[in-house]
Amino acid sequence: HEQLLKMMEERMMDVEQKLRLVKRLLQDKVNQLKEQLSKNTKADAMVKDLYVENAQLLKALEATEQRQKTAERKNYLLEEKIANLNRIVKNLACPSFSP
Repeated sequence: HEQLLKMMEERMMDVEQKLRLVKRLLQDKVNQLKEQLSKNTKADAMVKDLYVENAQLLKALEATEQRQKTAERKNYLLEEKIANLNRIVKNLACPSFSP
């Protein structure tokens, strides 16, 4: 009976030791997961910030492209006016050189 009791006590101590080890391992895992969650939260915030910044840059790009198109249109019209003025000057200059 005593031997059985001693064996059970040893088993119990062994089980307690294993439980402490498992508890330590689980706590390590919990800490690791908390750290990963913190990193993921920071990364998520950064992604959101980048998304907002990207949207702002896209609006700025669209506005710049629109201004460029407007400038190109105005440039084209000015070039046409210059060509017309050159034609008028040429037509005016030609008769004056005639006898």
